[in-house]
Amino acid sequence: MTWSASIVTLFPEMFPGPLAHSLAGKALEAGTWRCETVALRDFGLGKHKAVDDTPSGGGPGMVLRTDVLAAAIDAASNPDDQRPRLLMTPRGKPLTQARVRELAAGPGAVIVCGRFEGVDERIVAARDLEEVCIGDIVLSGGEVAALSLLDACVRLLPGVMGAAQSGAQESFEHGLLEYPQYTRPQQFEDAEIPAVLTSGDHGAVERWRTERALQDTRKRRPDLLSREMAAESRRPIDKSGGSDV
Repeated sequence: MTWSASIVTLFPEMFPGPLAHSLAGKALEAGTWRCETVALRDFGLGKHKAVDDTPSGGGPGMVLRTDVLAAAIDAASNPDDQRPRLLMTPRGKPLTQARVRELAAGPGAVIVCGRFEGVDERIVAARDLEEVCIGDIVLSGGEVAALSLLDACVRLLPGVMGAAQSGAQESFEHGLLEYPQYTRPQQFEDAEIPAVLTSGDHGAVERWRTERALQDTRKRRPDLLSREMAAESRRPIDKSGGSDV
């Protein structure tokens, strides 16, 4: 089954964008995944196809209308569509590699790209939108965030990456950042490749990589370690026990 992405956006010309190139582009040509856009402006109101209005209660900027968004989302998916509906917004839950793997293993996604000051809050419940954030930053719109999410998912689809283990030995897969990588030349300016990596001792290489992954995560992203420890504490304890025979 083809993994299918439908993007509701004011700027359909932004898709597939960079995803038409490299591995994602080859997979798109091969039919491994499909990318379709639903132009929000097509559902705009009046002579000027308005999609937004001033925020209730006052304030700067404009807000995407719930009726316009609802019509566009309904056009992107039918009632039997099993794909999750995602809203790209800085108010959403941070995207994780675990969630990316879940999305990649499913049928695809309907992705709504926010703009301006955001969307009318009522659309979230009315169309069961999962609010997703790619980081503690504010972008001009959800399109760039949607491209990031799509790239993260598509690269995990079967056959997209050349090496089957490429997606399993990366940052965030086991609650750690990935270990440092090196390649030739052996010496660059005053820096050399760590000797253990060219020693031929595979056990020593694995131990070095594990230790460096821990060191770098502890230094750069201690929150990941805290999150993993919290998750470990919530896992059920096996009380089945056993018997000495």
